[in-house]
Amino acid sequence: MQVTTKAIVFSSIKYGDTSLIVKAFTQSAGLKSYLLKGVLTSKRGKLKAAYFLPLMQLEIVAVHKNKGTLENIREAKVSLPYKTVHTDIAKNSMVLFLAEMLSNSIQEEEQNEGLFNYLEYALHWLDVYPSNPNFHTLFLLNLTKYLGFYPDTSFQNQPYFDLLEGSFYKTPSLNSLIQGENLKHFKRLLGINFDALPAVRMTKPQRQELLKNVILYFELHLHGFRKPKSLAVLNAVFE
Repeated sequence: MQVTTKAIVFSSIKYGDTSLIVKAFTQSAGLKSYLLKGVLTSKRGKLKAAYFLPLMQLEIVAVHKNKGTLENIREAKVSLPYKTVHTDIAKNSMVLFLAEMLSNSIQEEEQNEGLFNYLEYALHWLDVYPSNPNFHTLFLLNLTKYLGFYPDTSFQNQPYFDLLEGSFYKTPSLNSLIQGENLKHFKRLLGINFDALPAVRMTKPQRQELLKNVILYFELHLHGFRKPKSLAVLNAVFE
């Protein structure tokens, strides 16, 4: 079946000397993997390797056979050209990290309009506004709304957040917890949008500790989740 759909690139891996295997989240059918034969050597085709950088936003014409095999892209064009995402070092490091987190977190091969719209909006915000060192942490926290494990804020005044249970508690458990100063910063990010980020202040160690806890939160709630290898690069950029 031939479809025309928006798509956000999660990853592209070289296959042989001339081809790419691309994983992308599509607006019409969720996560899809494509084999792009000869794209690395083709100069006049309708597909260009530069279109398939991490988190590029595309409009594609694809053939979906839906048989669990690699699909085919016939045409692609950039639907939202970035101005800063791939040229600003801080933003580019965030993109590499978030692309890996998304690739490790999203597995659904079905339409999810809300999730797609969130990714589209968040990436546009990242491109348009000045780089903020807390963007990726808020991005991940808000992403959990669409993955089904956003923190339960019913008892947000309690002194412990249980990462396994996803809720606040009065007394500590044996599970991994967010508490103390780290909890204050965690609470500041709950329920806010990206426009509120400039008012959120943290030191570098506080940001790194909070991000480490958020990644652990993903690990505890997503079966088969793998920690991102690009985290070390991200931390180095924001030192």
